[in-house]
Amino acid sequence: ESLNKSGCVVLLDGMETKGHYAHPSAFIDEDVTIGKGTTIWHVSHILQGTRIGENCRIGQNVVIGPNAIVGNGCKIQNNVSIYEGVTLEDDVFCGPSMVFTNIINPRSAIPRMKELKKTLIKKGGTIGANSTIVCGHNIGRYAFIGAGAVVTKDVPDYALMVGNPARCVGWMCECGVKLKFNKNKAVCTVCEKKYTLKNNCVTEAGAVDG
Repeated sequence: ESLNKSGCVVLLDGMETKGHYAHPSAFIDEDVTIGKGTTIWHVSHILQGTRIGENCRIGQNVVIGPNAIVGNGCKIQNNVSIYEGVTLEDDVFCGPSMVFTNIINPRSAIPRMKELKKTLIKKGGTIGANSTIVCGHNIGRYAFIGAGAVVTKDVPDYALMVGNPARCVGWMCECGVKLKFNKNKAVCTVCEKKYTLKNNCVTEAGAVDG
């Protein structure tokens, strides 16, 4: 029925909803906020204190929290864990089996939950499949982390990062197309947005820095 309706969510008979949909096999703890239009699929677990925005798509076998923050319009693919200390702003994409950490020097025998290092993924960021984000870093707006990359430092806005450790190999448009700069100017070949490159930082033409 969902396929016949262009992929729209179809609630199972008898399922209760408060504006979002959770598969019957999902686990939702108390003191969790989930926005309207969000869907949560098979065997995923949303832990106490977590805040999830509207119109998010959360795949299978995803763990979020405790006390994690997910903005509006995020897409979290299968087998991703978003731990305490991780914040996703709006429209972030987390590819299948990518990894967040929150302790820089973990030991099984030594409790270190009071030593969490926070990670922020800013608006529109894409984190590729099987990549790893070492904790304590910020990923810039519309940055693009390639599949399998290992991020060990802050990432600037619009940066395309690949490798281990991840390095910047170019710049991406908001629509996900690689930009080609000529004399520090670029126009996206798809959406035609304009960008400026200055001091190794990319801004959308006409945008105010800061």
